[in-house]
Amino acid sequence: MEETIAGTSDVTSPVGSDSPVSAAGQIPQQRGESLLDTAVRYAEERHWDVVPGTWMESEDGVQRCSCGELQCERPGAHPARPDWATQATGSATVARRLWSKQSKASILLPTGRTFDAIDVPETAGFLALARMERMELTLGPVTCTPDRRMQFFVLPGATLKVPDLVRKLGWPPASLDLVALGEGGYVAAPPTRFGSKGAAQWACRPTAANRWLPDAEELISPLAYACGREGRR
Repeated sequence: MEETIAGTSDVTSPVGSDSPVSAAGQIPQQRGESLLDTAVRYAEERHWDVVPGTWMESEDGVQRCSCGELQCERPGAHPARPDWATQATGSATVARRLWSKQSKASILLPTGRTFDAIDVPETAGFLALARMERMELTLGPVTCTPDRRMQFFVLPGATLKVPDLVRKLGWPPASLDLVALGEGGYVAAPPTRFGSKGAAQWACRPTAANRWLPDAEELISPLAYACGREGRR
């Protein structure tokens, strides 16, 4: 069951958010289970806390984020209320009840609990993935979002470690487009849609093999290198 969460396969190169899967192993369209079923599986099988976010609504034939902002930057894919973190649950039963109330709600995974995430630009993320494969590093799950960002799941505590790790590699932290998401942050989990932009996808899907997450220190070198390279372009 672990190998089929969210119904996507691993990827090795970037594509547009709604591009179909190709022979090159690019990100496929999100298919399969409902948001409710997927949220339940994240809680039940991965023991991740989940929380329902905003959703898309139709008004006079126009799709808008439920938050009411006409120019919402992450339509249908952000917290629905200020105290969203208090709603997070690791219970499959509670998750089923929450999404039964609003089946279109996005799935948000709070960081700083069972995992942190290192957030980088998509181009740097795929470059780093290729390098990690050559280095034979063990990866955790990795998401790729329609706003062209990637999040690498790592053990909690990354927010405290990453700045110093980046400095030791020779970069001022502020010079890289690399951010560690910890307490108070979140990841929009597949198959959450960002309005008409497309859906969040798994670049490396959750499997039994990556249940044990890497430490930020194990991934920071290829990620920082890729971000530094992209920053010089």
